[in-house]
Amino acid sequence: MRIPSKKECYQLIRKMEMLDHIVSHSILVCQVATFLVDKLEQQQIYLNRDMVHASALLHDITKTRSFETRENHAHTGEQLLHRLGYQEVGHIVGQHVRLKTYGPSKTIFEAEIVNYADKRVLHDKVVSLNERMTYILNKYGIVREHRQRIRWLWEKTKRLEEKIFKSLLLSPEDLTGVLDPDVCRKEFFTYRQINPSSAQDGKK
Repeated sequence: MRIPSKKECYQLIRKMEMLDHIVSHSILVCQVATFLVDKLEQQQIYLNRDMVHASALLHDITKTRSFETRENHAHTGEQLLHRLGYQEVGHIVGQHVRLKTYGPSKTIFEAEIVNYADKRVLHDKVVSLNERMTYILNKYGIVREHRQRIRWLWEKTKRLEEKIFKSLLLSPEDLTGVLDPDVCRKEFFTYRQINPSSAQDGKK
């Protein structure tokens, strides 16, 4: 099992010329995801933290170019990471929009944590699931078929939220106030230090 380090993730993000606001979004998704992993560990539910960390940072790795290509960035992100030898990370990235399985299992998986964390971050802010899904519905639900798929996904994600927080000593609402925004700002600065000639300058 190969998992890229934080430095390797940031170098790949740089290579893919990810826009700064998507980098900030990815960093916050990573903060939410690892926060949940740490809280689950306190309840003796153990997940691969390094796997979640890398997958969350890289979940939008091909999104910037998708604005022009219109590619399915979850699918092509998975393909890219597979080619680089990060099979397991790619498998999770490929599920960050929609999980491959929404089953009755009580076991919590890494892909579910990354998927849910992404659903709780709107741009660079942690919001409620309803606020995030309303945004998605308004932005992508113009076509009736798309609205139906989004509503289906919304319901599945609500069930996922219930599954995750059933094992925690906090509520979904608590998540909006527990993360320090300074942590994300400092992490973005770390990203810039690793990539001092960031290609994103001026692309916001």
